[in-house]
Amino acid sequence: MLSKDEAVCLRAIDYSETSQILTLFAREAGKISAIAKGAKRPKSAFDGPVEILSWGRIVFTDADKDKLATLTEFQQQPEFSKLRSNLFAMNCCMFAAELVNSLTHDHDAYPELYDSMIRFLEDVNDRQSDTPARETLGLLIVFQLTLLKEIGLKPVLNCCVNCKSGFNSGWREAHFSSSANGLICGDCEGAFPEKIKLTRKTVHCLANLQAIATTDEATLRNIEQVLVAHFTDILHRQPKMAKQILRK
Repeated sequence: MLSKDEAVCLRAIDYSETSQILTLFAREAGKISAIAKGAKRPKSAFDGPVEILSWGRIVFTDADKDKLATLTEFQQQPEFSKLRSNLFAMNCCMFAAELVNSLTHDHDAYPELYDSMIRFLEDVNDRQSDTPARETLGLLIVFQLTLLKEIGLKPVLNCCVNCKSGFNSGWREAHFSSSANGLICGDCEGAFPEKIKLTRKTVHCLANLQAIATTDEATLRNIEQVLVAHFTDILHRQPKMAKQILRK
């Protein structure tokens, strides 16, 4: 049985001289693994070899959890061409793809997350090649927080996850604890040996996401360090692309 959907490619590996094995994140079907036979031939039903971040309409045979689907058609949309002129932007998008691949389950649909990912890729691509890293990093942070929300792991960011006191000017200090999945106030931090100390600007941005668009790059990097540490704790390993993001 053939199914139609739209999808973005999260991973592509060569299977033979002409074929590829793809990990696709589809809007309705969720994450699927598929073989694209003949994708690397000059003339194919895939508009050429499929690369990571390629996206568009797909046609595929249904597959159970133990078998690969067969991709029969991939009508690729215009590629995100501007990404290739901005290495940091490309790395941020590759990092997003890695996280989605690592944190979603096969065959589970995440339509809102899919829409958010395409919107993130379009927003990053639509900016000029000389876009400040601060703007791109801000977009990545918002997407990462959306990802955590959609997979049911949204951290508590507006109050202390332990005592429930709301973040305010009276907090003498603030921390983030991955094990507690949220903010920890200064009065409670002693009970959590694993934690990261946050600046007041960082906490303000985490509690008020609208502030991310206008905050300084140093604060955004502090937030990203927290998120990378959190993803590392969730996955029990550091994501491969994390070093490319943190060393900018």
